[in-house]
Amino acid sequence: MKIFVVNAGSSSLKYQLIDMENEQVLAKGLCERIGVSGAISHKAADGRTYSADTAMPTHSEAFEAVVYALTKSEAKVIDSFDEISAIGHRIVQGGSIFPESCLITPDVLSKIEELGALAPLHNPAHVLAIRACIKTFGEEIPQIAVFDTSFHQTMPAKAYMYPIPYEYYEKYGVRRYGAHGTSHRFVSDRVAVLEGKDKRQIKIITCHLGNGCSITAIKDGVCVDTSMGFTPLDGFMMGTRSGTVDPSALTYIAEKENLSPADVNRICNKESGMLGISGVSNDNRDIAAAAEAGNKRAQLAVDMQRYEILKFVGSYIAAMNGVDAIAFTGGIGENDPGLRKTVCESLEFVGVKLDEEKNQLRGQEVKISTEDSRVNVYVIPTNEELAIARDTLAIISK
Repeated sequence: MKIFVVNAGSSSLKYQLIDMENEQVLAKGLCERIGVSGAISHKAADGRTYSADTAMPTHSEAFEAVVYALTKSEAKVIDSFDEISAIGHRIVQGGSIFPESCLITPDVLSKIEELGALAPLHNPAHVLAIRACIKTFGEEIPQIAVFDTSFHQTMPAKAYMYPIPYEYYEKYGVRRYGAHGTSHRFVSDRVAVLEGKDKRQIKIITCHLGNGCSITAIKDGVCVDTSMGFTPLDGFMMGTRSGTVDPSALTYIAEKENLSPADVNRICNKESGMLGISGVSNDNRDIAAAAEAGNKRAQLAVDMQRYEILKFVGSYIAAMNGVDAIAFTGGIGENDPGLRKTVCESLEFVGVKLDEEKNQLRGQEVKISTEDSRVNVYVIPTNEELAIARDTLAIISK
């Protein structure tokens, strides 16, 4: 059985085709510049590639290009889309409406669209992609929505509520929703397997660290707290996102600079974080190189990021009254030994002992704590696409 996994943005479309018999990726690719010009890059599992510049005024044309790449190009892997059993869509925001993945119906699609105000950069694009899928492939092929926020719906009210007038929660749903839930779920499930324990009997902290970052506390198999909030801006500093900032600091700056709410939103989302502090880049590698060369602002950005990560990890250890395992994932989490070392060495008080040699490995699954460490620490490459495919298969199999 083959599952087609879609991760759509407003001007992009990432995809994978996965054979669920062995959970192997048959092909993956990316459509870019949708609505502007259009280009596709596609790669089959055996290394064959296909790329082309092709007009993509909408997501519908992007899907037509994907069909060609999968079925007719020099890197084709199937003869027809009839071989595909279902389509799984990554949806960023499910609010409190969708506690789990589900079959997409007209009512579900309408609700995803209504939630666009909570994820204006993501949900409207997901809706466009779903409608384009229906137009391209028809209504017969099942389409499944897998929500980034679903995993976090188990948080207790004391964790997801904000200490502002309760009426804003009742009227507008203002609360913590979290993000990266599909990644946190995949990684924590994998940790339980590596630990050889039932996930309902283990305390885990997962650190998803990339250009966007979040940390989640998982107790007895469910999320009990997470760093991202009402939007993916909350938490700790990221590539271009500020993370948590005193609201009064922002209103003070807005008054001084005569900024609109849209201006403040732009600054906090696109001009802050590692980029805003370093003045160099939002890319962790560029900042690390600049710091190594003596750039003090770049070094400050590195120090701030690691300190903030440590604070969240430490607070979640306290919130869960202990921790059994910690996992690093995402582009930074999987490839920055220095960050992992800084965090782990600061956690020696709870029994973390780092294996220096194993910690030097990058981008692969590995236990980086020593055998006598009281808390096991792992690097686990995330695989959100596989998690989406698994959910999709489970739903269509019912």
